[in-house]
Amino acid sequence: MSSQWLKPYMPRSLYARAALIIVVPVAVVLLVVSVGFLQKHLEEVTSQMTRTASREVMLILDTMQGAETQQQALATVRPELSALQMTARFLGINEEPMAGSRRWYDFIAPQVTAELKQRLPNLTVVALPSSREATLYLQTDLGTLELSFDRKRLSPSAPHQLIVTMVFFAVLMTTISFLYMRNQLRPITRLADAAQAFGRGRVVPYTPNGAIEVRAAGNAFLDMRARIERQIEQRTLMLSGVSHDLRTPLTRLKLGLSLLPEEDSAAMLKDVDEMQTLLDAFLEFSRGTAEGAPEPVDPEPWLQGIVADARRAGQVVDLTGVDAEGPVMLRPTAMRRAVENLIGNAVRYGSRAEVSLTRTPKSLRIRVEDDGPGIPPEQRTEAVRPFTRLDPARNQNQGTGVGLGLAIVADIARAHGGILRLGHSDGLGGLQADIVIGL
Repeated sequence: MSSQWLKPYMPRSLYARAALIIVVPVAVVLLVVSVGFLQKHLEEVTSQMTRTASREVMLILDTMQGAETQQQALATVRPELSALQMTARFLGINEEPMAGSRRWYDFIAPQVTAELKQRLPNLTVVALPSSREATLYLQTDLGTLELSFDRKRLSPSAPHQLIVTMVFFAVLMTTISFLYMRNQLRPITRLADAAQAFGRGRVVPYTPNGAIEVRAAGNAFLDMRARIERQIEQRTLMLSGVSHDLRTPLTRLKLGLSLLPEEDSAAMLKDVDEMQTLLDAFLEFSRGTAEGAPEPVDPEPWLQGIVADARRAGQVVDLTGVDAEGPVMLRPTAMRRAVENLIGNAVRYGSRAEVSLTRTPKSLRIRVEDDGPGIPPEQRTEAVRPFTRLDPARNQNQGTGVGLGLAIVADIARAHGGILRLGHSDGLGGLQADIVIGL
């Protein structure tokens, strides 16, 4: 439970999470090593070098003691200046010391300045304008002394080079890791794409590759896809064959009954008609989603055509709104049958139906509402199963049906990677049926 707050801020894709696993440790190691090096090694070395330079400066100042003029003082310390590789001069009357300056990336300069001022009480200004020269301004009895020497004598030369080198190789190794990781993750993403496409009713070419575990998962997916396709094909062939074979004897029965007196054959003709309705429903259910491959469909004119056909058939149907732009990938024939089934159920159990369509960046929703008795929440899961008939209250004046209408709709929705949701219509008070398809 303590990690729940972190989940909204974590990346959701596998590639982003793997990248995070690579980048965070590298960044932490760089930070720890850099801070540790700067605070320990560089500071200690710089302190030792600055202490040595301070002693040399104090030697120069002590040697100048007793000189009466600036020229005499400079002449006195000339041997020491030559030995210590320093230059010295006194500033003129109107000459000001160089402002204390340093390069923006010279992060060791503040420590150098602080330690020099701590050890040299007469020091007024420290100028570190470049990596080659350091200039100190000291107040003496004879005036302001400008003392210049090599910057490398105060701190290690170019200490930032270590950081630059570390960052360069960290970026290089991270880039190589990213390239290798992308090659390792590509088989997983291909497997995910193939599974997602199959869940939406499309079969895309897929060949397992990559690591052993990914290949095993890919082969398992191919076996599963083959079994599902075989089961769908067997179901289709079985139901189609049974429905087709029974049509011939039913036709003969109808023909024979038509020769009998009407009062003797009426009941039997009704039974034959019910059997014919059952066979038609079985055949429709057996077709499933076999009508063609997904194709781009403009939702508004497509749905308007379905509603117009329903009105011509005498059904009271209104198209209340279409909020969608651009085509969507659908099996138009199968999805048309699903919407027509929902409209048929709506006007069968109620007096009117309303149809609407809404599209969001992630989903497409087709909604059909009616003013009938609806379906109780505890029966909605059962209602979408094949051959399920609800209690007579919903079928009060319209017969009992076959029990395949909502099952066909749910089957078509699943083939599009979606779902059929049943609920209560707030507007009409009856059933609200939503086909929700992920885009």
